[in-house]
Amino acid sequence: MRDDVGMHPNEELIHRFYAALNDQDAETMGACYSDAATFTDPAFGRLTAAEVRGMWSMLLGRARDLRADVSGVRADDDTGAAHWDAHYLFGAHRVHNSIDASFRFRDGLIVEHEDVFDWPRWAGQALGLAGRLLGRTSYLHEKARSTARQQLDAYLASH
Repeated sequence: MRDDVGMHPNEELIHRFYAALNDQDAETMGACYSDAATFTDPAFGRLTAAEVRGMWSMLLGRARDLRADVSGVRADDDTGAAHWDAHYLFGAHRVHNSIDASFRFRDGLIVEHEDVFDWPRWAGQALGLAGRLLGRTSYLHEKARSTARQQLDAYLASH
């Protein structure tokens, strides 16, 4: 089903979501999710709607020159997808993360969002030499995920 201008409403939702990311507007991003939504990615694992809203708020609050280049947006009544390239500073390291996102929708909101990216490539860029040397190990991946989760939990407790 398409609206009068030819774009499916869920495509519009995806575009609104990433426009808000580029505007560093975590509130608008959070409003795109259902209260029953889940989010999954290699860095944080699986998050609830409240956690993913907090994650975006935390990440955008810390962001230094974050930019998302979005392409390949498509959606129908139930599912959608997009590709996005995230460009930002992580500590002292410049990162270009190439991400494939998939979505499921219900009642005009995101109920499932999964971001998939090449973890070892990201680790090599974001973590420098240690990431290049250990990026393919489960040890570094679990350590980084644990750290991200601890940071998110602390952020949520303080907000």
